[in-house]
Amino acid sequence: MSRPKPHAKSSLSSTYPLQNLSQRNSFSGPSMSPRTSDEAPLSASSSRIANGTVNVGQGLSAGYGKGKKKRVSDVDEEEALLGRYGDAVDTDERNDFGRTESRGLAPASRSKTKSRTIPLQSTSSRSPYPANVVRNQKYTVITFLPLVFWEQFKFFFNFYFLVVALSQFIPALKIGYIVTYVAPLVFVLAVTMGKEAYDDYCRYLRDREANSTRYLVLLPQPPSPLLGDPSFPGAASLPRPQTRSTPASSIKVGDMVLLEKNQRVPADMVLLTTSEEEGTCFIRTDQLDGETDWKLKVAVGETQKMGEKGVGSAEGSLYADPPIKDIHTFYGVLNLRSLTPGPQDETSIPLSVENVLWANTVLAAGSAVGLVAYTGKETRAVLNTSEPETKMGTLEKEVNKMAKILCTVTFALSVFLVALNNFRGQWYIYVFRFLILFSSIIPISLRVNLDMGKTVYAHQIQSDPEIPETIVRTSTLPEELGRIEYLLSDKTGTLTRNEMELKKLHMGTLVFGWDSMDEVAHLLASALQEQDGNSERKNSVTAAPGRGRRDMSSRVRDAVMALATCHNVTPVSNDDGTITYQASSPDEVAIVQWTESVGLRLTHRDRTSMTVLSNAGLEYTFDILAVFPFTSESKRMGIVVRDRATQHITFVQKGADTIMSKLVQKNDWLDEECGNMAREGLRTLVLGRKRLSDAAYTDFDSRYRAAQLVAGEERASEMSHVVSQCLENELELLALTGVEDKLQEDVKSTLELMRNAGVKIWMLTGDKIETATNIAVSSKLVARGQYIHQVAKLKSSDQVRDMLDFLQAKLDCCLVIDGESLQLCLDRFRTEFVVLATQLPAVVACRCSPTQKADVARLIREFTKKTVCCIGDGGNDVSMIQAADVGVGIVGKEGKQASLAADFSINQFSYLTKLLLWHGRNSYKRSAKLSQFVIHRGLIIAVIQAVFSSIFFFAPIALYQGWLQVGYATLYTMAPVFSLVLDRDVNEDLALLYPELYKELTKGRSLSYKTFFTWLTISVYQGGIIMLLSLLLFESEFLHIVAISFTALVINELIMVALEVTTWHTYMVLSELGTAVVYFGSMAVLPAYFDLSFVLSQTFAYKVAVIVAVSSFPLYVIKAAHQRFNPAAYTKVAGI
Repeated sequence: MSRPKPHAKSSLSSTYPLQNLSQRNSFSGPSMSPRTSDEAPLSASSSRIANGTVNVGQGLSAGYGKGKKKRVSDVDEEEALLGRYGDAVDTDERNDFGRTESRGLAPASRSKTKSRTIPLQSTSSRSPYPANVVRNQKYTVITFLPLVFWEQFKFFFNFYFLVVALSQFIPALKIGYIVTYVAPLVFVLAVTMGKEAYDDYCRYLRDREANSTRYLVLLPQPPSPLLGDPSFPGAASLPRPQTRSTPASSIKVGDMVLLEKNQRVPADMVLLTTSEEEGTCFIRTDQLDGETDWKLKVAVGETQKMGEKGVGSAEGSLYADPPIKDIHTFYGVLNLRSLTPGPQDETSIPLSVENVLWANTVLAAGSAVGLVAYTGKETRAVLNTSEPETKMGTLEKEVNKMAKILCTVTFALSVFLVALNNFRGQWYIYVFRFLILFSSIIPISLRVNLDMGKTVYAHQIQSDPEIPETIVRTSTLPEELGRIEYLLSDKTGTLTRNEMELKKLHMGTLVFGWDSMDEVAHLLASALQEQDGNSERKNSVTAAPGRGRRDMSSRVRDAVMALATCHNVTPVSNDDGTITYQASSPDEVAIVQWTESVGLRLTHRDRTSMTVLSNAGLEYTFDILAVFPFTSESKRMGIVVRDRATQHITFVQKGADTIMSKLVQKNDWLDEECGNMAREGLRTLVLGRKRLSDAAYTDFDSRYRAAQLVAGEERASEMSHVVSQCLENELELLALTGVEDKLQEDVKSTLELMRNAGVKIWMLTGDKIETATNIAVSSKLVARGQYIHQVAKLKSSDQVRDMLDFLQAKLDCCLVIDGESLQLCLDRFRTEFVVLATQLPAVVACRCSPTQKADVARLIREFTKKTVCCIGDGGNDVSMIQAADVGVGIVGKEGKQASLAADFSINQFSYLTKLLLWHGRNSYKRSAKLSQFVIHRGLIIAVIQAVFSSIFFFAPIALYQGWLQVGYATLYTMAPVFSLVLDRDVNEDLALLYPELYKELTKGRSLSYKTFFTWLTISVYQGGIIMLLSLLLFESEFLHIVAISFTALVINELIMVALEVTTWHTYMVLSELGTAVVYFGSMAVLPAYFDLSFVLSQTFAYKVAVIVAVSSFPLYVIKAAHQRFNPAAYTKVAGI
């Protein structure tokens, strides 16, 4: 098959047909010319072999289906994917490169869609693409003050205080000391600005470290065909290519970067060559998609042959599509010009996602060279990261609303008093003076008290010995922990440890549990020893399929050997000499580790062969003839192997029971046992095999290769049809395995408590539907007997409508939906889907991109107006955590990226119980009580002022001036009122024993309009009583009215605090007694306000006692009656 002629270059880089892009290294079609004489034919091995997680053989392209399929996150991406090839390429033109060239994208169109053609030997020092700079800072030196002030004063609460403070600089409006109005505001702003500046400086340091990390960039080399030719005599002794050390921020599109083991990939790049002969490398993607298992990536075949030494001299260009969010999709074409003397030949190689290393992943082993395709804000990692937003708690929003109501009351009261005075004189000045007089109605001390309270809650959380190393990163949100209604959780590393273990092996009449695996090892050893003793060795995988009469040990041997060979696991040698197994799925690794534990160890694996070693030292080597990787559609994985010793060929397959039950021979136990294992929360795999004769394999091979050459969309279906016809029928059923995904500690009990507390739980994961469903069952996210409704691969609106109709009729089920179907639901039936989904007790969303996770969180917040908590442990969870009302990050195997971005950082999922049910409860209840009491404290003095002004000719003159005005909100009442942050309505054991108490909190009844107007009524009653009784009882001592009413006011507030306390704390008692001592002691040193001889008289004490009794005793009676006849839920369980 000939390479495309040079003129194919431009057509491929602009209008290359979508369905051909995933073909590996060869093209086919009616217009193709026959193979030229200098090209070697496709080798049998290269057409058959696929490696590990993806097909990488030269001719094998089951990855075609993967390349053809799109996972589109939003409409813009779909347009980018479908629109880049122009609108004029029809079927007849797809293989006619010459004609298609003229119909491609115009340069303007290409720049608009950001697709790019990158020369391999770039000489330009300037790049038209974004700089490769990591920037997570919120501010710059110039924008810091304006943005911080905007964030603070966009809330009515703070803006009101600013206006009041500024008004004191106008002489006509000045009342009392300026410092009493300005100092609290300056204090609040200073604390906020200091915290913001420190946080942003820490972000700057982290950014600087990432941007200054140095990488080796290959210098351009002169073209030389000998550099990349292994047959060249001096090739092996050539030095490593010339490189320059470059900081990550200076890397630009078109650079060739040399990566070493454990280096983080600095930008999205196409993999050109690796240190492995096969051209493969493993990468860790934990910070991108949250999965801890290593992923296999494949270098471009032509550049792999050049090696690190010669790849720098490669000539040609790379076409890459516009940058999109989808980390599972990449379309590109690498055009290489031949370096040999003579006519310039050009090869065009289509690229797919298996050839690309995304930024923020880590090279797990060896070294590699990559060509940078996207940098900076165009990388997939950045596109999937949303901007952090300043979070404001629900309680603060409620207080903000109440402040607006109080402001309206203040203004109405001021106008009312001026109106009673018939708007005499400069009435508008009087209105403003009254407004300032009554500004205590909205006390700025409320903001100070709440902020100090949050600091106390944060300290209590961080110093709790039962949840060690918990960190509060956003100190403004502790109260939100008490009002969570939706919990969105990641799976891998959050609910599970991502540690698999094979727990059960079922072989029909033989069953081995986790405690009898030593029996398996014994049976296997005896079978292998007996087999080795035979003069003609029969390898276990290729033994003749006897029916039911074989002895126990040979059946075990067959099953174990099949498990030891049917996988995509590669053994990797570590620096210390130990072997680590790597695969795309952790349950694959678990099975290979289990076969090693019972006596068959995988020692070698490459793209063409594998070797297993028994405990007795016997080696079994197999040629890998074909691999059929696991996909979500096929739900099975198969392999064709040839035993080198016997030359027997066997097809071995394992997969989900729903698929495999139709492919294996009839039996009477498989379905029942699969159900039993699923109920135990085990992931089941059915294992089968089929012996192939040489003639049968040859027939399959020829038909399969023919299917690979089919052009168009039928190619994938033709290939699967050949496999099912030739291999997947009448398989001998060998065994059923049950693998357990170990859960994090106490996950089951935590989820049960959350469910009982009324929290609806969603699991959002990038994993497969089958895996996620198993974890949902084993973690008790799904209740026993609860119906699980699985939805996958929805393509049309009708299918979505059918699903919604079903959910409407069954609102008690658990919905399991994949990312593609979820996106379709959100695009077509957004409102209907969210309304139904938020009513379900549990939802599991699979194959979710990081952006989709964040979108789901925002969607629930937007439609339900409820508090959403997101918890995760990987870099892929950062967007979701930042999009939630409350973000919780777990410090785990995947690093600290989620923890650093979260509002709260914990070490285990189970810590959520204490964090929400105890600390969340206390923080919310205390802040609700504190905020209402501070408002009451301001309202009562404003009512006293209003009554005083009404009686004394509506004069806007302050009753309490100077020190009394300052001391009232600070020295005389602050300590007792603030001690309410130590109150608790139930003890810790009861809060955790009765999670149903948490439901009461989510209704928001502790701070509502009802409680607000109750306190408003109390304030009006007490303020009016104190002022009126002071005037009535002390008519003859009118000059002492200030001392009388102020003393009654302070004592009344101390009594009110005592009435509000549920559980007394030592500091509460001390603050009450200490404040009383300080107040009465200050009377002696403030002669301007208190006449000591009058204060010490019996008349003063008696009449003040009467005023206080009338103002507070009725409230005590009402509260006692309410507790007696309508007790709160917590009092019932606490027996109070």
